[in-house]
Parts: sequence; C-alpha cells; structure tokens
Amino acid sequence: MKRMMALLLMPLAAVPAWAEPTQVTVHAISQDAKFIGDSMGGVEVILRDAKTSKILAKGITAGGTGDTMKIMEAAGRSPMRTTPDAAHFSTKLDISIPTLVKIELRGPLGRPLTTQRATSERWLVPGISAVAGDGWVVELPGLAIEVDGASALTASRAVTITAKVALMCGCPITPGGLWDAADYEVTAELRRKGQLYERTPLTFSVVPGQFSSAITPGFSGNGELWIVARNRRTGNTGVALVPVRISKR
Repeated sequence: MKRMMALLLMPLAAVPAWAEPTQVTVHAISQDAKFIGDSMGGVEVILRDAKTSKILAKGITAGGTGDTMKIMEAAGRSPMRTTPDAAHFSTKLDISIPTLVKIELRGPLGRPLTTQRATSERWLVPGISAVAGDGWVVELPGLAIEVDGASALTASRAVTITAKVALMCGCPITPGGLWDAADYEVTAELRRKGQLYERTPLTFSVVPGQFSSAITPGFSGNGELWIVARNRRTGNTGVALVPVRISKR
C-alpha cells in the first residue's frame, strides 16, 4: 500500500512550477525633481529575489527627464508623473509564485563623485505586470556635483574652488528658476585626517548651478576637499569628496 501511494505521488512531485513572464517598468526619480536618464548616464537597476538574493534582471535606465509640469505640479497621494519618453528600465521576470522583489539603484552613473544608492521592495505576482500607473518608481536623494580648482591648492595662497551643482536628473539650479539658487547653500571644507582646517561658503556665480569662492588651505600635504550642497527648504543634500595634494608654495 505504501509503495502504491509513493508511485501515485511521484508524478505530482515531478510537475514543474511553470514561470509566467511578468513585465516590470522601473523609473528612478531625483528627489525634488525629475527622472534620471540619458543626460546623466542613467541609473543602474538590479532586481533580486528578496529571499535568496538571486539576480532576476539588471540594466540601466534610459530616456529623458520627463514632462516638467506633469512632474513638478503633480498632486495627490499617487499622481501620474510618467510619460512615454521618461527614463526607465523595462524587463520581464520569469516567476512562478508571488515573489518579494528587492530593487537596488545606483546612480547617476555620469556623476561618479556623487553617485548614490537606493533600495526598495515590493511583491510581484506571476503574469501580473508591474506597469500600472507609473510602474515602480524609486526616489534617489542627493545632488550631482562636479568640482574644479582642487588640483591647484597651495598652503598659504587663496585658490578659487568651483562646484557645479545640479539635481540628480541634471535639472538646472538658476536664480528665480524652478530650482531656485536662493534655496541652496554650498560650502567647501578642507580636512586632514578628519580634522577641519577651513570651511568656506561658496556663492552662486554662473548659470546653471555654479558656486565658487576662494579658499586658503592653511596646511600642506595630503588632505580632503569636501563639497557639501544642501537645499535649505527640502533638506536634500549632496556631498562630493575629492582627495587633494596641497603644495607648500
């Protein structure tokens, strides 16, 4: 009898769990601003099984920053902000059971000094696409910063440091603009082995998003130049760290 039951159960155990293609569309959106795509090198997207960490799919967001007014004037708890041209990564996952999926974002890839990461999780169900509404939107905080002048630092001489600051989507900071320069404060800090030697505020100088000021290191040798940019109104903050070699004269 036991042998007969075992034989009857064998075919059932051998039946595979058929995977169903499940469409997923991912958008990475800059805090305070728009979608992150081609103009900033895109954002790396990795989708994993949250339980096993197995990679299910990966790629890079591609496309434009989206419709400015539709995004920036969106209202309500779950507003529709995407348009067909908005940067995204689309893929099909082959899953056979409801799966908790973890997403990992890294970007913008075109601004390596200020690349940041963000993660999120959600359940995906076989055969039910995750494209309704805006699909899967994950916010990437921070500000994109490029630094000029760090290679010419001298211990006792003032050197102009320039920081080019933008939103993570590349959206421009301008006086009186949608991303108003008056809302941002930018500082340059010189540190050595963790000790702060000099902190200088950088003032807005050139459109778009260029902040600059002279700074005198006060020491020679290896050090670190930190650029800290912050939106006073929203608190969104970006930091760029540049190792520097400061000459004696």
